[in-house]
Amino acid sequence: MNHPDPLTPNDEFNKALEGNVHPKDYRNPRPYDRYNLVVIGAGTAGLVTASIAAGLGAKVALVERGLMGGDCLNVGCVPSKALIASARSVAAIQKASSMGIHATGEINVDFPQVMQRMRRLRSGISHHDSVKRFTNLGVDVFLGQASFKDSNTVEVNGDKLKFKKAVICTGARAAAPRISGLDGVRYLTNESLFSLTELPKRLGVVGAGPIGCEMAQAFALFGSQVTLINNRGCILFNEDQEGANIIHDSLVKDGVRILTGGHELEISNGNEEIVLNGVDRSTAFQHGVDQLLVAAGRRPNVEGLNLEKVGVRYGERRISIDDDFKTSNRNIYAAGDICSPFQFTHAADFMARAVVRNALFFGRQKHTRLTIPWCTYTSPELAQIGLNAAKADRRDLPIDTYTIPMSQVDRAILEEETDGFVRVHTHKGSDQIVGGTIVAPNAGDMIGALSIAMTHDIGLGKIANAIHPYPTQGEALRKVGDLYNKTRFTPGVAKWFKRWLEFIR
Repeated sequence: MNHPDPLTPNDEFNKALEGNVHPKDYRNPRPYDRYNLVVIGAGTAGLVTASIAAGLGAKVALVERGLMGGDCLNVGCVPSKALIASARSVAAIQKASSMGIHATGEINVDFPQVMQRMRRLRSGISHHDSVKRFTNLGVDVFLGQASFKDSNTVEVNGDKLKFKKAVICTGARAAAPRISGLDGVRYLTNESLFSLTELPKRLGVVGAGPIGCEMAQAFALFGSQVTLINNRGCILFNEDQEGANIIHDSLVKDGVRILTGGHELEISNGNEEIVLNGVDRSTAFQHGVDQLLVAAGRRPNVEGLNLEKVGVRYGERRISIDDDFKTSNRNIYAAGDICSPFQFTHAADFMARAVVRNALFFGRQKHTRLTIPWCTYTSPELAQIGLNAAKADRRDLPIDTYTIPMSQVDRAILEEETDGFVRVHTHKGSDQIVGGTIVAPNAGDMIGALSIAMTHDIGLGKIANAIHPYPTQGEALRKVGDLYNKTRFTPGVAKWFKRWLEFIR
């Protein structure tokens, strides 16, 4: 049986995690004659696909070569958000004096304890994704490398799993960008970052997307000297640029040095350090770091699947699927990071739900119809759904834009968290929402209201009619709705109102 790389450090929490998601003493079951569904990969997409299908009465096999739970549990959402929570505690203490709270002495970040806390919490969550739980749900769990033998057969450790339909949910992993000298140094990715037990005095981060920005800010708050290098002129280049600029300023305030010049970056080994050479806005730089995190690029996990044997097409970034989630082999579907441009746990979750309908019940769920929000968990958070102004412009889509700065929201003022805004875009001349951006401490929670509105075709005007408790930051959503409603009060309407009021006086 294949076994994943050992978890480090080898403490009680990692042992418990491994015991749940890849127990060493586990023995694969005897295969069923023919499965309704064989699911390859036990990350979010695979787990949701298997559990729903089994719950509906299907005979399901689930195959995983590494750790069940995938990136999200083991090296992604769960450990990163645990670290971010600790980092926010540091920020809260730093801010306390401005709120009349005076703590004596220096802030002492016990990084080994921070990481132990993360491992403890991750281990405590892992039973949800465990071999035992899915076996109890009626799923046949197979640990090992899956390989297609033909369009109706997958082989795992010599066992042949016959299927009616299969779903590939093997996800993606970190991929090193083309940087001169990178292959000659030891560097971290999200797959190794959470095994650290000592805080790097100097941390270099290559890539200013969500992972790079989140971890740069967190480690700076822990006390590392962080240098964040981007190959574009701005961080979070896919997001609303005013929002990205706010995050940029927040990172700088927390001690992150942000440099451009990723295209010209050269990396080499120095005297007990990693040396970064590049050009930041025409100015050459050279920085030494103790650890380097590479957070740029992803690659689909297709190795060993023998996809060529069954005619499943794929490229450097993902497996190709049609709008019904079918691959180029009509018996084989895909869901999650392996095939989606949206590399998010919640996107994988809802793709999986659609795949079960389509594969087993002749459904016609379309992945292009999914309304997917996302959030970068910096402080403040930046959440997005649908189109921003730049994307609408590239599509030649006329829009109206309504923005409420958080400086106009009482709760944000009282908490001194006024850097941010709520912005909603609608089709020109209507209240139909096509996208929105929220920059606020709890933007990831607030964006859900816009997701509900877009999913169920609720116009911006109706959002203004929803009553929010006072004072909350969510009031900003109502205020944006009020902005739209004010546009309906045209001079003609005002004139009619005036005549009516004179009539009833």
